[in-house]
Amino acid sequence: MFYNTKCDCGHQNPTGTTLCESCGNPLIDSEGRDILEMRYDGMARRSQKSNPSLLDKVWNFFSSVKIAVWIIFITLLASAVGTIYPQENTFLDMDPAQYYAQSYGKLGTIYYQLGFSHTFSSWWFITLLFMIGTSLVICSLDRVLPLYRALSKQQIRKHLNFLTRQKVTLAAELPPGTNETEWTNQFGAILRKKNYRVHTDGSALLAEKYRFSRWGPYINHIGLIIFLLGVLMRSIPGWHMDEYMGVLEGETKQIPHTSYFIKNEKFTLELYDEKELPESVKAKGQVVAKTYETKAVLYHCSANCDDPTKEPVLEEVHKADILVNHPLSYKGLQAYQFDYKYAPLLISVKPTLSNPATGEQYGSFELPMNNPKDVYKVGPYTLTLKGYFPEFGLEKGQPISKSNEPKAPAFIFSITGPGLAAAGEPYLYFPRQIDKEAFSQDTINGAVAQKLKLSVGSMEGVKLSEYTTYLNLRVDKAMPYIWVGSAIFMIGVIMGFYWQHRRIWIRIDGGKLTLGGHTNKNWFGLRNEVAAALKKNHIEVLPKSLDNGGNQG
Repeated sequence: MFYNTKCDCGHQNPTGTTLCESCGNPLIDSEGRDILEMRYDGMARRSQKSNPSLLDKVWNFFSSVKIAVWIIFITLLASAVGTIYPQENTFLDMDPAQYYAQSYGKLGTIYYQLGFSHTFSSWWFITLLFMIGTSLVICSLDRVLPLYRALSKQQIRKHLNFLTRQKVTLAAELPPGTNETEWTNQFGAILRKKNYRVHTDGSALLAEKYRFSRWGPYINHIGLIIFLLGVLMRSIPGWHMDEYMGVLEGETKQIPHTSYFIKNEKFTLELYDEKELPESVKAKGQVVAKTYETKAVLYHCSANCDDPTKEPVLEEVHKADILVNHPLSYKGLQAYQFDYKYAPLLISVKPTLSNPATGEQYGSFELPMNNPKDVYKVGPYTLTLKGYFPEFGLEKGQPISKSNEPKAPAFIFSITGPGLAAAGEPYLYFPRQIDKEAFSQDTINGAVAQKLKLSVGSMEGVKLSEYTTYLNLRVDKAMPYIWVGSAIFMIGVIMGFYWQHRRIWIRIDGGKLTLGGHTNKNWFGLRNEVAAALKKNHIEVLPKSLDNGGNQG
């Protein structure tokens, strides 16, 4: 439904305007006595545009507060669902599908299959955040621009219909013989003492204060937009990481998605003495850690970082002792001590290749359990790695690895050299003696086992790790933006909470005073302030009589 936007004063207003931009006269039902809706001072908004285009319809969708509330509600609901079970990024060496099925049964499987196990990094959750940000931007622009136009072009002399339909209003006769302009100037001087900015036009007056508080909600929006941008920035590669990694004592391991490597030089564990423990803990026979730390070295890789066939070129950049709540910190990368596990594991062995019949030794080489080389040259023989199984096992007669931890390591080499087939002879090697016997290494290797033997002569050739330290690795380059957004949001909250935009209009026509007042909140304070100012200027009224058009005869 459209209406004529040309006011009786002759001013042509844009479509959607409800109060004349010039005199404030209501353009709809101007004869009614309802209190005026003063939101944006009746200015037209783009979302009220007639015959909207496709772009306008998109604008109208995101400018709707109702739509914004629904988007926020759906996002909060999705966030709540995402916290029902632990998210995938909190796991340590676990298969998510198996974890949810074993820990939570059928519901856990459904939870995983629906994608809720990685809710906060999913495309649909990020889309919801983007929609909230878009809604904040468009809602703000749709309202702040009309509000700015209304407040920056305020007319001093307002229409009588505008003044008498304010929530705070007064119609009164001035004492006989009163000079209208002088009375107006005196009233303005009184209001200036109360921090009002006063503008006069003969016997008309506009006084206002704390206009800046009207921008509080939009400052909130700016803060929220920056906050959401910070959250969305976390999806940029390299901007955010929150992962867990186990590092064996003595092991150097690459930090995922970075060019850094971290070495666990030494793990130290201190336990509580039995005398220091309460009886309830003693009765259970529990061993309680008093403190544990990892002596860590951080390296930066300059070459061969992601090539498993070559040795990475590492440069030491930082050293730190990592304790609980005392992380290693370097250029935004933080490594927190998260947990530890006592489980003796091999780091590397130094086997010797020999002839079991003659006892002749051809040489030895360093064989790490993590990222072994593809080729080893030992005397006249060449050992080419064909397969590596950190935790060897058999499934339907085929070799498999049960996990990525070197609990029962096995290597399959193809050996070429004197006395062997030109294409090479397969050789299965178990570094641990218990695995050699359990899987019958010599029997599997057959004839080649009578010609060649890989073995570790002494414990000097064995590097063993007793502990695995678990580190929580974090990178969050977006956090400064999140903090800035939060600070700006709080500034907006304070602006809107502690101050109120108050305006007082008066006009005097033939000795008759008409006053109107408006504030966005705390009407009681405004009525008291107006009544006190009138009293000082020789018109005494009760504050309550100013409410909803009380009159002073």
